[in-house]
Amino acid sequence: MDVARRNNVTVAGDPQAPPVVLAHGFGCDQNMWRATVPALARDHRVVLFDYVGSGRSDPAAFSEGRYSSLDGYARDAVEVCEALDLRDAVFVGHSVSAMIGVLAARTAPERIGALVMVAPSPRYLDDDGYRGGFDAADIDELLVSLESNYLGWSAAMAPVIMGNPDRPELGDELRNSFCATDPDMARVFARTTFLSDCRDDLKSVRVPTLVLECAQDVIAPREVGAYVHAAIPGSTLVTLDATGHCPHLSAPEATNEAITGFLAGLR
Repeated sequence: MDVARRNNVTVAGDPQAPPVVLAHGFGCDQNMWRATVPALARDHRVVLFDYVGSGRSDPAAFSEGRYSSLDGYARDAVEVCEALDLRDAVFVGHSVSAMIGVLAARTAPERIGALVMVAPSPRYLDDDGYRGGFDAADIDELLVSLESNYLGWSAAMAPVIMGNPDRPELGDELRNSFCATDPDMARVFARTTFLSDCRDDLKSVRVPTLVLECAQDVIAPREVGAYVHAAIPGSTLVTLDATGHCPHLSAPEATNEAITGFLAGLR
């Protein structure tokens, strides 16, 4: 299996430096990290990849059975680390990839030595005593809309997810990223993402962890960031002065400063 081709793996920075893996969220690809790579590549080996079904990954490798669970995406991440023989990598995961990183670190603790969780959510659905940001009707409506008219859903939801209406080019970029994803593969990833419940998995985290939340985020409200921080002993919570669910695009300087500060503390 050629993992590098399957997941469109790219590497930047010093090949001898400590490794950092950047993992994108639903409907995105590794290009979403372009404002972060230069800040990390000065002192790290930066590894980027696309999950199967996203970006320039090999669509022939897609399996609905595998990718109907976050474990399937975690296997992608672990296999990328194994293919490059990464040890003690820092896994930086955006949105659902924050939880994928939790699963990957549990599966291959020798490969992943720290986590950075950018706008994480262990469960999007509200529950007794837990606010995820969506009720059951919200999730049902979202998935029905996505599955019946993916391009229309992308056009409507991208600006909401991105926030920053004063910078419509950001919403346009996210919409274009959504629209570049195969609708059938996106449907599987969306169901896997929005119906997941990884709250119990947070208890397994035993590595240094940075939780980055945005001051305003309709997808992962601040109650979620507080929950993740409380569930991971010793984690650090940083609230970025940022709006929307994609701070690495809307507020890259603040995001990069938080990540590089955390990385410096690991040395």
